[in-house]
Formats: sequence, structure tokens, C-alpha cells
Amino acid sequence: MHSFTTVFNNYSWEETLDSIYRKTPDDVLRAIYTPKRSLEDFKALLSPAASQYVKLMAEESRRLTLKRFGKTIQLYIPLYLSNECQNICTYCGFSYDNKLERKTLTDAELLAEAEFVKSMGYRHVLLVSGEANQTVGVDYFENALKLIGPVFDHVSMEVQPLDEHEYKKLMSHGLENVLVYQETYHREDYKIHHPKGKKSNFDYRLETPDRIGRAGVRKMGLGVLLGLDDWRADCFFTGLHVNYLEKAYWKTQYGISFPRLRPCSGGLPPKLPVSDRDFVQIISAYRLFKPEIELSLSTRETPEFRDQLIHLGITSMSAGSKTNPGGYTVASQSLEQFEISDERKVPDVIQAIKSQGYEPVWKDWDKTF
Repeated sequence: MHSFTTVFNNYSWEETLDSIYRKTPDDVLRAIYTPKRSLEDFKALLSPAASQYVKLMAEESRRLTLKRFGKTIQLYIPLYLSNECQNICTYCGFSYDNKLERKTLTDAELLAEAEFVKSMGYRHVLLVSGEANQTVGVDYFENALKLIGPVFDHVSMEVQPLDEHEYKKLMSHGLENVLVYQETYHREDYKIHHPKGKKSNFDYRLETPDRIGRAGVRKMGLGVLLGLDDWRADCFFTGLHVNYLEKAYWKTQYGISFPRLRPCSGGLPPKLPVSDRDFVQIISAYRLFKPEIELSLSTRETPEFRDQLIHLGITSMSAGSKTNPGGYTVASQSLEQFEISDERKVPDVIQAIKSQGYEPVWKDWDKTF
């Protein structure tokens, strides 16, 4: 059975990083102006040599985004189901060794959270949980989808990697989109940051998008945790992964997110910080490499920076988010996964989007299409 592992094993992290760092200004300009960009062009756009052309890249990113998506920003909101987790991760507030109170939403609490989120205007929700297979596994997710399916038009999920048959089971209850982050494609550093738990299995996580694709899920999102390792190589491998998936599972739609490492309970500071200028280069590089892909932005970023990024390639963003189970109505003080930066109310974010001439869209798509 084919998988991305075969492709990935043909690449060396060190050789890839060296290749990126050796790109020249001529390579960058060729990558910006060519109509269809290769993986080598993508390396050039991520390179240090491209840092002097970020403004030019951002302008091209804006042009391509307007051409494909128009002036629209799709809105979503996370709804945290549980902070129970059996993994030890060095950067996450949900880590098993973080000895704080754990909480998993009951049916009544889940419905209360869902109704409150719906009252804010949302018709697209992202279900999130820690990775606790014994207590928050497929049966729990199946029940959650049955409960909130009638409340929302579109349900996405960001939970532990599952088997192919488990994704198919959840699809029969309305699951349409799965987000899975590799965190870092550096195999050795991945071990350091995930010393215990099922998440420590690098290869099982690496092949999760293949299982999602084989299951036939309509849409999936990928990304890395910016700050764990060198972002230039991690972003290249994310692009390589999407490039492979588009050919292997062409009926599925794809998206990329850009979470930067944020403070959390028991967490660690970024090993390699990503500056705002780096961040704009990353967004622009992805847009130039994949003009038709969805690019999502969370409330990890500041209000001022998020407002600027609306113009530069972002097509989807969250607002009014809480990162703890029950955070909206029933347990506002429970353990958070990480601190957010944009704490504006939803109407304030909507006003910021509209003031720039963009239209907020409250759901992903309509089933009647």
C-alpha cells in the first residue's frame, strides 16, 4: 500500500535544509515570476535569499488569492471536547505529565457549548480534544457528531490520528474535514518533543493523511508547529506532503495552518522563533506554490497582525476562540491548551474584516452543492 513515507524517506533533512539555504536571489525571482512553481521554486521562496523579496512575494500572494477566492474570509471556531491526554509533549498544556485538573464534556455540556457557539453566528465548528483513546475515543466522537450534527452545517475535527475504518465510521455521522499536524518533520527532534504516548510513533502520524485520504474524507488540513525546529525545512516538507496528497487523493480538498508555538501550562519557549516577517514569507510562499489551497489563521496571532494578513493570502480564520473544554459556557477556568493573542469578541473581528472590504463567510460549503 502506497504512502507518503516512501516519498519522505527519499529526502534528508540536512540536505534539504542545505539546498534551501543555497538558493540565490536569481532563484527567488525566477520562482516569483514563473506561472507554475516546482518544489525547487518552493525551496527558493522559503530561503533566506527570499527575505529581501517578501514584499514582492506578498503582492503576488494577494493577487493570486483574490483571483481564486475573491474578497472572502471563511470563519470557524474551535470547540474543545476534552483536555485529557495520554501523550507527553514538551510544548502542550494538555501533556500527560502536567498535573492539573482534567475535564471531558458531558452530553449536556457539549450541547450547551454548541448552542452558545451557534448563537455567535457560527455554522462551522472545529471539534478539538487531547489524545486519550480510552476515554475520548471513536465512540465518544461518534456520539458528539450525532449530538451537534443538527446544530451546525459543517463539522471539522482535530483529534488523535485514527485508523482508516474509524474515519469512515465518523464520516457516516457527518465528519467532513480532518486536521492533523505533524508538529515537525525532523524525525530525531520529533522523538525529543514526544517522549511517551501513542503520539511518539512518528511514522503512524506521518501516514495519517494517507488514511484520511483512503477513507474519502472531503477535506483535510496539515501543518507544523512553527518554532519546534527550522521553519524553512518544516514548511518545505509540509508542501511536499500536500503535493503528494493532491496526486494520490485528488478528490480531497486541502488546507494549511500556521500555528506558532505559544505559552501554555508547563510548556517550553520556541527553540527557533518565527518573526512576523518570516510569517509573511511563509504565507506568501505557500500561496505562490499552491494558489488554490486554503490557508488558515488562528487566534494565536495578535489582532493587529491578523488584520494585516487578511490582505496577504489568508482565506480562513477563527475568532472568539477558547482553548479549554467548556470554555464558552460551563468551565471557563479549565486547563487551556495554549494562550491566545487575539481576544477580541466575534463582532469586533467581523467589523475588522468588513472594514477592509472583505466578506465574512460563516460556513464552509452547502451540502446542496
